[in-house]
Amino acid sequence: MENKLSAYNFAVIGAAGYVAPKHFKAIKDTGNRLIAALDKSDSVGTLDSYSYDTAFFTEFERFDRHAEKLKRLGDDKRIHYVSICSPNYLHDAHIRFALRIGANAICEKPLVLNPWNLDALAEIEKESGMRIYNILQLRVHPSIMALKKQIQEENKKEKYQIDLSYITSRGNWYFTSWKGSPDKSGGIATNIGIHFFDMLIWLFGDVKYSELHLSDAKKMGGFIELEKAKVRWFLSVDRNDLPAEALAEGKPTFRSITIDENEIEFSGGFTDLHTMVYQDILDGNGFGIEDARPSLNLVSELRDKNPVKSSTQHIHPMVLRQNI
Repeated sequence: MENKLSAYNFAVIGAAGYVAPKHFKAIKDTGNRLIAALDKSDSVGTLDSYSYDTAFFTEFERFDRHAEKLKRLGDDKRIHYVSICSPNYLHDAHIRFALRIGANAICEKPLVLNPWNLDALAEIEKESGMRIYNILQLRVHPSIMALKKQIQEENKKEKYQIDLSYITSRGNWYFTSWKGSPDKSGGIATNIGIHFFDMLIWLFGDVKYSELHLSDAKKMGGFIELEKAKVRWFLSVDRNDLPAEALAEGKPTFRSITIDENEIEFSGGFTDLHTMVYQDILDGNGFGIEDARPSLNLVSELRDKNPVKSSTQHIHPMVLRQNI
């Protein structure tokens, strides 16, 4: 921003969604103001935990009019950042809205559904002088940052052997909502897998080759070869895929990454990652369009692939158990 203010004004689109409170908290924790919010659902009582003065709208047209009005009241009144927590298929339009009103956009993953949409956004970003940021919070997770440093220091010649498993239980509501529609969510790899794919590419380099072994509404699995690693991966929203130990402990989610058969522990440390990303943006850094591109290219490619048979060494053990 040209004139450094003591606090910036934020608006949140998708204020009733699951991830929105993490953005509310990040706005507050970085010393900024949440002045406007939008969601077609009015179940947003959680806003009171962060501000009693937030203007709330259930209709985009009224929200748009309010934003345009604030734009004309001076730099201290206008919206400086729009945080986007809306359904995936609306991200593109809401990013464009943010730039149109002279605000920077901070968008949840995926930035857009299709990688070719990034080129148009890059042009609009350049024309507007505003910035588009993506929430790639695993890149600031302390354990993952330490792992990246370790990989750089080891500088291995042979490729790491990696298994990625992520199972997060979802009930019937998931498939009735927009998340269950591939046209709106992008499917399992895009909706729940993209932050792990981004993390792996960030750690081990660009994708050289990929296979898809399993794909349906509830789960996907496959193999990707990166510059420095070979990865077998499995993603699922089916509770029946949870390992026995997770079920015994009543845990609805299981995440595991093994590197050369060594488990990487990063189940904790997620509480303040959004705040860390926000602070990084406010400090003049942040993750932009080009940071988001490699993982978007991958999930887009996986979306269009047909499952194939492969050598057993490339197939994730949890895929082998699916009786396909």
